[in-house]
Amino acid sequence: MSIDTLQSHYGFTRMPFARDIPPQALHPHPSHREAIARIDWCVSQRQLGVISGEVGAGKTVAVRAALAQLEPSRHQIIYIPDPTITMRGIHTQIVTALGGTPAFFSGVLSSQTAALLAGELDERARLPVVVIDEAHLLTNTDLESLRMLTNVAMDTGSHFAMLLIGQPTLRRRLKLAVLAALDQRISTCYTITGMNAADTTDYIRQHLKFAGRSDPLFSDDAIQAIHLAS
Repeated sequence: MSIDTLQSHYGFTRMPFARDIPPQALHPHPSHREAIARIDWCVSQRQLGVISGEVGAGKTVAVRAALAQLEPSRHQIIYIPDPTITMRGIHTQIVTALGGTPAFFSGVLSSQTAALLAGELDERARLPVVVIDEAHLLTNTDLESLRMLTNVAMDTGSHFAMLLIGQPTLRRRLKLAVLAALDQRISTCYTITGMNAADTTDYIRQHLKFAGRSDPLFSDDAIQAIHLAS
């Protein structure tokens, strides 16, 4: 059965539960709203923040909603979806996003990254917001390198905000002695919790409504079964 046939059969104008749903149409349950508020504060204060949660908890959804509220002319969002590209790869993506040509030598590249982050704010009046998804995949060495990047211009204030998004293992690792210096640098750390039964009901109904179906598609028992299974 084709997607068009499915949409026609169920009366959808678009497929529900799609990943490309506009941020303003996302369903914010209380934990999401708290995460969005934490992210907003972290960005406004140019700080380092950590948002964690289990797979499917809605970490990326919360980040999308928070970043969508930022004024594009005043912020430069740099999203890194795969941190396994190594620290050199992360530096390269940041430099490229800021319009630079990545240096060949790693030591020079690190300094270049810091300089471009500072220049984006000082010269263009745009605050860089570096978002690293799946941050639990970063090595301890990578995490320490990120801390060193935040060391630049400590006395005059940070030139950028950084968000580390990952599974709960990230938060636990940050408590290791070897990462104590980084842990002290983190200004906000929040774990997104799962939805309760009422949140699940609201979530399903909102997505169905956005897809063009205003009348109930699932019975209360079916929604309860979905909640328990997820």
